Amino acid sequence: MKKPTPPTEAASDLWIYALLTAGIFAAYAPVLRFGFVNYDDPVYIANNPYVSGGIAWSSIVWAFTHSFAGNWFPLTWISHMLDCQLFGLDAAGHHFTNLAIHTAATLLLFAVLRRITQARWLSAFVAGLFALHPLHVESVAWIAERKDVLSAFFWMLTLWAYARYAARPNPSRYLWTLVAFALGLMAKPMAVTLPLVLILLDRWPFARGWKLLEKLPFLALSAAVCVVTYVAHAQAKAVVSFGAIPLAMRVENTLVSYCVYIAKMFWPTGLAVFYPYPKGPLAGPAILAAIGLAAVTAAAMWAAGQRPYLIVGWLWYLVTLVPVIGLIQAGQQARADRYMYIPMIGLSIVLAWGGAELLRNWPQTDRKSTRLNSSHLGI
Repeated sequence: MKKPTPPTEAASDLWIYALLTAGIFAAYAPVLRFGFVNYDDPVYIANNPYVSGGIAWSSIVWAFTHSFAGNWFPLTWISHMLDCQLFGLDAAGHHFTNLAIHTAATLLLFAVLRRITQARWLSAFVAGLFALHPLHVESVAWIAERKDVLSAFFWMLTLWAYARYAARPNPSRYLWTLVAFALGLMAKPMAVTLPLVLILLDRWPFARGWKLLEKLPFLALSAAVCVVTYVAHAQAKAVVSFGAIPLAMRVENTLVSYCVYIAKMFWPTGLAVFYPYPKGPLAGPAILAAIGLAAVTAAAMWAAGQRPYLIVGWLWYLVTLVPVIGLIQAGQQARADRYMYIPMIGLSIVLAWGGAELLRNWPQTDRKSTRLNSSHLGI
């Protein structure tokens, strides 16, 4: 049974929720004055009669039974329909919905991490990075990226439901977890990697062993959505052939992109809406990137016994980027800032828990006066 939260701790949590909300709206308030952009927004909304007409039964049926613009995400289409029903084509309302969903996803992320790790301030740090990092501006400020924020909301809701199930397994809690996951898949197919993240969380912080069989229905849903998504991309001629971008070039770009994303997390400059494939050779940088990624993976595995958060956070990052890393190329981009919306959480976990442990063990002259409260840090 979960212990009741003391009043002082509950008050601290409420302040964190309030500060996260205020920070998001302060940072993103300008988007409420923005209009639609001429990239995807018209195709998805203004020029899509099924969406721009608002909520209708025929449009809902269309959302579930058809792919459009190379995508199948019925829940996202319905959310756009609802916006058109409420706000028409006034972009401010559509932007507000994106902002509200991003806020809800952020608060859920803090709530989930706080619940499963009992580490208030580290959870707040991770949620704060998710809320305000420049790499996430594209997902929040671009109306057509509703699929990102909506899928993230259901991603966090799935984690919350799974935390309840892991604490006290029963069929009802399992079903709610599966339903939340299915909703996330219907918002954006990138959620297909979530079952693998649940397996990682079984290692840390749940420490409940490798519960693989119970993930089979989740993996089956992921496999089905992968097939549907590939067919939708192929029908829209969005899948780039290996003749246009050879496999070797894709592998090189994949290795380099994994490292570039990390660099952009720590130094987010030169951000752009489109990153074309580099024209020069990538073999040298790709080899260096492969060595670096392999070294970090080996180090995280070596430390997994005493510091399991390292391997969990690192593999969270590697695994959740797989659907959009470019091995199966949809579109001409080499990478995109919006692809880091969920994967960066893994790196943030490594940074938060690893940084806290470094500070705790940092040589100090007077440890009694400067020692961190490890019970609050969760390490």
